[in-house]
Order: sequence, then structure tokens, then C-alpha cells
Amino acid sequence: MDHKQQKMSDNAHAAAKGRERNSRAYAAVLSGSSAGPGSCGRPAPELMEAVVGRENMIAAWKRVKGNKGAPGVDGMTIKQAGRYLESNWTAIKEQLLKGSYQPQPVRGVEIPKPGGKGMRQLGIPTVIDRLIQQALGQVLTPMFDPDFSENSYGFRPGRSAHQAVGQARSYAASGRRWVVDMDLEKFFDRVNHDVLMSRVARKVRDKRVLKLIGRYLRAGMMTSGVASQRTEGTPQGGPLSPLLSNILLDDLDKELERRGHCFCRYADDCNIYVGSRIGGHRVLASITRYLETKLKLRVNHAKSAVDRPWNRTFLGYSMTFHKNPRSKVSAPSVQRFKASLRSIFRMGRGRNIGRFIRETLNPRLRGWLNYFRLSEVKGVFKSLDQWLRRRLRNMIWRQWKCPRTRRKKLIGRGLDEHRASKSAYNGRGAWWNSGASHMNAALPCRYFESCGLVSLLTGLRMLQKQ
Repeated sequence: MDHKQQKMSDNAHAAAKGRERNSRAYAAVLSGSSAGPGSCGRPAPELMEAVVGRENMIAAWKRVKGNKGAPGVDGMTIKQAGRYLESNWTAIKEQLLKGSYQPQPVRGVEIPKPGGKGMRQLGIPTVIDRLIQQALGQVLTPMFDPDFSENSYGFRPGRSAHQAVGQARSYAASGRRWVVDMDLEKFFDRVNHDVLMSRVARKVRDKRVLKLIGRYLRAGMMTSGVASQRTEGTPQGGPLSPLLSNILLDDLDKELERRGHCFCRYADDCNIYVGSRIGGHRVLASITRYLETKLKLRVNHAKSAVDRPWNRTFLGYSMTFHKNPRSKVSAPSVQRFKASLRSIFRMGRGRNIGRFIRETLNPRLRGWLNYFRLSEVKGVFKSLDQWLRRRLRNMIWRQWKCPRTRRKKLIGRGLDEHRASKSAYNGRGAWWNSGASHMNAALPCRYFESCGLVSLLTGLRMLQKQ
């Protein structure tokens, strides 16, 4: 057996061991289901009874309530849906058990893609349909998840984007210094229903469940008061969509494992790490053929590339070019973060600066910091702290409005009269003044610390010490 065959055998063996561990972890969940095991270890047909079981529905309702979310096409809020279910759940349950339940169309909503590159189509189901999808997902996940690849990290219990980023860095550190960055073109809009349902039917034998999933896939989308039928795709926005995407793309994972590749996949974001550019282009071409012929998915050739890992972005992170690379926040992630904060600063004009920092700005900073806490390159956090303070000084300068008020405030903040007068009447714009020495002297770092402003650099150091 040559070296390449040995590597492929080792990778396949590791993947099999991982799936075996997952199977043991979920054994208790499966054995407790009312849809007990059937022949060949597959669940018996009575799966719908497990879906509508009391404990499962209570857990699903708690999850839907916790996620909140906007109303669907019926305009029913979470609170209204709770009252509706009290008097109508028996009839809905009976329809589900008979296999006659018909989902309502989803409400079409468009949101801007990161970086302003077009719009992303979302489909918001009604609260009742979100509840049923959540209940379905809770029963189906323990059936499918144990057999998913160890290299799949998206929307799975006990898996996270941070684990995927760490694994990607490990591959680069092991000598795989080229990455095949694959982008699936409009993945959620292009999912082939027949291909997906054939994968679901491998483990689900209850025809009522299969029929219900098919109806959710084909449920129309309501846009501007007009409902259009769907012949392909699984709309983003429903609790069941992430699981269905993993079921479909698990075939891709198994093919990559069979070939002995090192890869990380998070939903439809897949990176394959190889040792050379030539090998990368060969992998990109062959996997593209596989996706287009076997799974009926399209690869976006404009966005897919074979490149160095430090030139690409994976889940918002990049890495340095060192032999043992360090994780860092990618440049596009920093630009998107600044763009989102600019809109917050515009909304904060005229507000009390301390309240604005505590109630509006800090929650956003903490969320961003928590996600990027794996970054080992800290310079960007220091520069962002400086940029944030300058933005706040810009707000304050605008709030002072006229030169007379600015002179008075600068004197009150400790500047001498001559310097305060010269600065207040300099005729420069707010952004120039926010970076000038007089505003830095009047509003130093300790002033913003007293207002409670979160320091990204200090916060990163504290998170990494934990």
C-alpha cells in the first residue's frame, strides 16, 4: 500500500470512528423515541407519533418562543399563536397524524448580503409551521446526525464555527498550504427536491413525515401579496432548512472522505486543504463535476478559487502566512463590522452618550468580540478601539453644534481658553476635529472608560485567559 492509499485509509478509518462515537452519544435519544427501531436499525414507520408527542411539542414550543421571530403570511405573532394553539392544536395534530396537514406559504423577505453584494431571499414560515418544523427537526436530528461527517460543523449539536476555524488552521499548519474555496451558487434556492427527498427517505420510512417534508419544500412563497409555487430550493428561515441542507451535503462529505481529502464544511461553505496549486485545481474540477451531476448543484465559478489560505476568508476568519499560522479577523469582516456600526452611530445622534454606549453600542461590540475571540492577531482590535473612540468624539462634536458651545465644552474638559477658542472656530468638519489633538485631550480614553465603553482589545485578552 503506497503513501496516498495509506492516508486515504487512515482518513476513512478516523471518519468511521467519529460516526461510531456520535452513534453511541445519540443511542439514548433514539431508544427513548416512540418511533422505536425497525428492521436494519432504521426507525419504525410510526415516526409522526414521536413528532406530535407531548414532550417533543412542549420542547419545540419553548424553542420557537425563545427564538421569537417575525410573523408569517397570516400575521400571527408568537403570543397570538399560543392562544390559537390552545383551542386548535387537537385538530392540527389529527391532520398531522392523518397525513393531511397543508403548510401555509412562507413570507418572502429580502435582506442585503454581506458587503452589499446583492440581496438574499429568506422565507419566513408562520409560527405554527415553525413549531411543526422544529418538532420534526428534534426527532430527525438524532436519526441523521450520528452518521454525518466529523468535518461538518454547521447547525449541528455540539458543533460550532469556532471548531471549523480551528480545524482549518490545523490543516494549514500540517503543510496543506493551498485551499480549494468552493462557493455553491444560490445553494438554498437551487436544492433539487427529488435528490433531497431520496436522501431523507434512506432513513425515514413514515410516509406521512416524507409527505409533510415534501409539502414544506413545495410551499409557495408570498411576495407582494402574490404566492408563487416552488419547484426547487429550501427557503432559508425555517427551523428545518439547516438539517435538510446537511442531509443533502452529507453525500459531498462522504465523497471527500472516500477520496482522502482534508476539508471543513459549515453549511454550504466548504474548504478543501491540499498540498499544491495543481492538486487544488484538479480537486476543484472533479468535485464540481460531482456536485453538478450527482447532487444537481451549481458551483459559483466566479467566487470559487484555489489560493493560499491567508488570502481567503472562512467563516469571517483568515490566517497568517507563517509555518504555524495564526488565526485573525479577515479584512472583509472588519469592513462589514464598521459598516454596521456606522448606521448605529447615525441613529445615536442627539442621544445621551453614556446611555447610547451602554444600551446600543456595547451589546453589538460584545457579540462581535465573542465570535472573533479566536483571533491571535490583536492589532485589528487596537485599531478598532481607536476608530470607535473617534466615532464617539465625532458624535459629541456634532452634539455641541455651534462654535460658542464647543469652546465652552472644551474649556470645561480642561483645555485653556486660547486653545479652546482656536479649536472651536477652526472651521474644520466634525470628522477632522474628532481625530485632532484637542478632542483627544478633552475626551481621552479614560473618559470613555468611565462611560462604560467596552474595549475590544482588553475584552479579547480577558476571553483568551479564561
